[in-house]
Order: sequence, then structure tokens, then C-alpha cells
Amino acid sequence: MKVIFVEDVRGRGKRGEVKNVPDGYAQNYLIPRGLAKQATKKAMSELAGQERSKEKHAAEELAEAKRIKTILEADDTVVELKGKAGSDGRMFGSISTKQIATALESQYNVKVNKRKLELAAPIKALGYVTVTVKLHHDVEAKMRVHVVEK
Repeated sequence: MKVIFVEDVRGRGKRGEVKNVPDGYAQNYLIPRGLAKQATKKAMSELAGQERSKEKHAAEELAEAKRIKTILEADDTVVELKGKAGSDGRMFGSISTKQIATALESQYNVKVNKRKLELAAPIKALGYVTVTVKLHHDVEAKMRVHVVEK
């Protein structure tokens, strides 16, 4: 019997796959537990529609990530943050990714999740720092952050 898996079934198939399984296994185990449904023409067309909408959504996310990348990598885009520092230029404390994300939103009206910002080490000195922003698994942007004294 041909079935469409509704959920991942270990050793049998992943969600959205269409496979042939024994009739008894499908009728007595998979279908009653809601793990799969019979692959009728209607179910196959629903699956195709879901795949198309998923692809469209992924394309929209990629386009949005590319748009944000152009904004972040523009020459005039420099996120400016203020912090207390000593006479040698070392800060009291550090700049976190949350502070960078909120400053980016307030200064340039661009919303980026703080978990998407990648810092090699906390920012503990005044000056310019380049921060990597992972917008999408295919799109990565380099953003400049300028830390000045309060």
C-alpha cells in the first residue's frame, strides 16, 4: 500500500515522503496512530500544494535576508554604541549582542534576532568592530559597530 507519512517514523520514512509499505502495517499501525495516510489522488495533490507553498515561503525568506544584507553592508551603516571606559580605552563591562540588536533596530529600523549576531569575543574596547550576522543559511553579512565613550 502506498502511504504519505504525516510524521517521521524511525526506520520507515520521514514526514512528507511517499512510500510503499505492507498493507497490514499501514492499516493496523501507521494509519490508526496518525503517522501516515493513504496516498490517494487528493492526498497527493495536497502534498504537492504544501511543497509549493513551502518553497515559496523559503524564497521569500531568502529575498528578505538579501535585502537586509544590503542594508547592513552599506558604507553608511555603522551601529554606534556608548559605554563607560577608563583612560586606556578599555571598557567597564562589555557590549552584548542584545545591545547591538536593539541599537540596530533603533538607529536603522532593521530587526535582527540577537542569536543571529556572531561575536568571537565580547566587545571590551572602544573603536570599530566587525560583527558577522547570519541572516539565512545561505546569506551572511558583515556589519560595523562603533563603540564610543559615554
